[in-house]
Parts: sequence; structure tokens; C-alpha cells
Amino acid sequence: MRKTWKDILLILVGALIFAIGVNFFTIPNRLSEGGILGITIIAHYLFDWSPGVVNFVLNIVLLAIGYKFFDKRTMLYTLFSIGACSGLLYLTEDLGRQLTKDTFLASVFAGLLVGAGLGLIFRAGGTSGGSTILARLANQLLGWSIGKAMLIIDIIVVACSVFIIGLEKAMYTLLIVYIGAKAIDFIVEGLDERVAVLIISNSPELVLENITGKMSRGLTVLDGRGGYSGQNKEVLYIVINKQEIVQLKSIIRDIDQNAYVTIHNVHEMMGKGYKAG
Repeated sequence: MRKTWKDILLILVGALIFAIGVNFFTIPNRLSEGGILGITIIAHYLFDWSPGVVNFVLNIVLLAIGYKFFDKRTMLYTLFSIGACSGLLYLTEDLGRQLTKDTFLASVFAGLLVGAGLGLIFRAGGTSGGSTILARLANQLLGWSIGKAMLIIDIIVVACSVFIIGLEKAMYTLLIVYIGAKAIDFIVEGLDERVAVLIISNSPELVLENITGKMSRGLTVLDGRGGYSGQNKEVLYIVINKQEIVQLKSIIRDIDQNAYVTIHNVHEMMGKGYKAG
């Protein structure tokens, strides 16, 4: 129950940041966005329709079409996310004003705020609704990857917006989309960014002892065999924060300067115990 309330609070904060980005930076500077949000903003420019109302209607329609792609928990969180984003878009609509006339500055802050807001929503377990559903439909019907489908949807919406906001503003919109995507990645993954490290050393026991002692980290010992020498070797595997890489390298270098070390970015982790420290 405590986690549920924490998720709800995170979604509400994310929705508020999202709404501020749209109503204080995107719309006052006549910029746009990708995906369903972009269609919502273009509809506002053309017909003066409320972004909050249009965003809610479009997302609910798409959610009704693509409900089978979500489990019960994600569906409930997505419904709440759509309601929160649309409601706060509506409530802050009249409060929105042009905080800067510098289009580049407005693009940067629009991307950061919209991306950060959506990132918090994703981190809580919600989704953005519309574009995600369209991407999943494209995946099922056309065989596209989710990432490719979302990119194509964004490009199509931004390309269509050229006829409404002009080429220059559309180019700034691409900047918003790019910055927003990076902000989402940072919020969802960057706050807990980790790497996997494989260590092959002639002194595996000593390396293991020093890492567990100095870093308070557990390692997994794998059995390996040299492809050229045919010798059996112990391979050490550990997942750490990126900030700990320097310390880990220093420990290994002090013990075995000839150790073979590979470092890989970890996209996602599941399982109890891997997020310790």
C-alpha cells in the first residue's frame, strides 16, 4: 500500500511537471511535440480546443483499442496517468504564459520538463498512453520494434506540424523530442544507472576478497576456459553503480595489472539483491 501511494504521488508530480512544460514553454512559443501530445497541440492551434480535453479523449479512445496490451496494474496506472496529465493540462491552461521569447531556450526547457514529467510517470509504472499503444499496434501488425514505431510516429506528427507552425518551429520541435527522450532515459534509468563487469584475472581469489571487503559487494564466480590455452579459469561477475567503476578498476589494477576486464551498460535489472548499495 505504501508503494502504491508513492507511485500515485510520483505520477501526480510527473503530470504537473509535464503540464508546466507544455503550457509554459511549448504552446506560448507556438512549438509542438511528437506523438499524441503533438496532435493535441496542433488541434489547439487549429481549433482552439483545450489541450487537456483533447489529450484525454484521444488517449482514452486509443486505450480502449489497445487495452489488451496491458496487464491490470499497468492499465490502472495508465488510466490514472492519462487522467492526471489531462487534468493538470486543463487546470494550468489559463495559467500558462510565455516565460521566454527565446525559441531555443523554450525548446530546451519544454523538452526537459515534458521528458522529466513522463520519466517520473514511467518510473512509477504508468505509461504515456496513446503513442505507446500505437507503437504496440504497429509491432503486432507490421512487425516494427516498439522503439522504431514510436520514432516513426513522432516524425510523422512533427512533419505534419510543418504546415501549421512552419519549418523553423518544426525543427525546434525535433529538438524538444530529442531532449525529452534523453530526459526520460535519465529519469527512468540514469538515477540508478548500473554496469555489469566481467573480470578475468590470474589472482581471482585475491580480487574477490578485496572487492567484497573494500566495496561491500557480492560477486558471482563463473567457470570458464581459455579458448587458446585451454586452461580452466574463474571469471568474476559483478553489477555496480557507474560511479563505482573508478574504485573497482583501482582495486583490480593494484592486484593484477594484466587482468582482462570488460564493462557493459545494464539496461534493466530484476531480482532481489541486485540493487543493494
